[in-house]
Amino acid sequence: MKADPLEKALVLAQEAEEQASLQLKTAQFEWQKQQEQLGALQQYRLDYMKQMESQQGKSISASGYHQFHQFVKQIDEAIARQLEAVSETHSMKQHRQTHWLTCQQKHQAVGILLNNKAKKAQQQAMRLEQKMTDEFAMQQFYRKSL
Repeated sequence: MKADPLEKALVLAQEAEEQASLQLKTAQFEWQKQQEQLGALQQYRLDYMKQMESQQGKSISASGYHQFHQFVKQIDEAIARQLEAVSETHSMKQHRQTHWLTCQQKHQAVGILLNNKAKKAQQQAMRLEQKMTDEFAMQQFYRKSL
């Protein structure tokens, strides 16, 4: 018996769904990693600001004060870049999630088509069997009546 093309389509749809799932997991991991790095940078800035606050009232040279502001500026720039990275990875995660959902829907749709096709084939086989049973009964009845 020849293989049903829908079965091949089902296998391909399942493989595409699995691949999309792996890509989504990778994107989620990357987004989480970027989130954690952002949190670490923000915490580092906060700790540095607290350290400088604790030195308030002590004399700080003009160059020391300038270095402090330069360093805070660098941390703020790093945080801004990290925010961009978080945004990019979030967009990628959303894109891959949409792709995975699309693949999942295709996989389910092909599965439903195969199930419907199998049900129709089963119904047709049952009708054929019923028809043959009816013909046999009619022939038996006809033979007995003769």
